[in-house]
Amino acid sequence: MRKLIYGMNLSLDGYIAAPGDDIGWGVPDDELFQFWSDQLQATDLTLYGRKLWQTMSSHWPTGDEQPDATPAHIEFARRWRDMSKVVFSSTIDKVDWNARLVTGDAVAEITRLKAEDGGPMDIGGATLAGAAMRAGLIDEYVLATAPVLVGGGTPFFTALDNWVNLNLVETRTFPSGVVLTRYETRR
Repeated sequence: MRKLIYGMNLSLDGYIAAPGDDIGWGVPDDELFQFWSDQLQATDLTLYGRKLWQTMSSHWPTGDEQPDATPAHIEFARRWRDMSKVVFSSTIDKVDWNARLVTGDAVAEITRLKAEDGGPMDIGGATLAGAAMRAGLIDEYVLATAPVLVGGGTPFFTALDNWVNLNLVETRTFPSGVVLTRYETRR
């Protein structure tokens, strides 16, 4: 059975995007960017909701060709392009960059994917991750908490029907003041 990991940058008050989908406050420093790149390298499959897919696919396919691309950005772009991706959406009709589109029941498909043999899966996008959280499918949470309060926007966590008990497995502080915490779901 595969492990499902939900991890993103978030503000201290718990948002992954400020009002207007502004993520400018969450630009990672070099060390945090390398952490996320290493996470990507260790991931077998990434699951995206529509909004995060559109954000990622608008930049990373050619991220290594940008004039200001650092070696870390070049590496991340290549990893991103090469990895397998599943995009969940009922409003788009085509995906590319080594991705396949799922328009049906996301929870059923994530459950099916988790039951397969293979390496870890990452899930991104608040709506998609929220559905997986409510269904009890997330095995690990990775929070990169930035020292900023944005006052509203898109929350990292969704409303839940039941408590989810977690075990802390890692903490780390980056030079920018971002605090990384990793938790595993207690089963």
